[in-house]
Amino acid sequence: MNVPVHVTILGKEYQVACPEDQQDALIASARMVHQNMEKIRNSGKVVGVDRIAVMAALNIAHELLTLQQDESQDIKKVNEKISLLKERVSAFINEDRQLEL
Repeated sequence: MNVPVHVTILGKEYQVACPEDQQDALIASARMVHQNMEKIRNSGKVVGVDRIAVMAALNIAHELLTLQQDESQDIKKVNEKISLLKERVSAFINEDRQLEL
């Protein structure tokens, strides 16, 4: 069941419907957006809330994509190590079988 959650971003309050079990994640997400937007606003390089919001969204999306790519590379490395171990175990088993003959 969705419940209303109030979050504040750059001094403006928003009410968002959210499943009860995801309230903490929504609040943490709003905090992340707020902090990112505040950092951009304080830099003085971007003017206007709309532009600040777009820049914050781009920054957060970039961070997400970078993390996903890093995770993908980590999984690839683990799979390569597993394949190497499988080959070594198979070679050992085959060698052991030849000794039994």
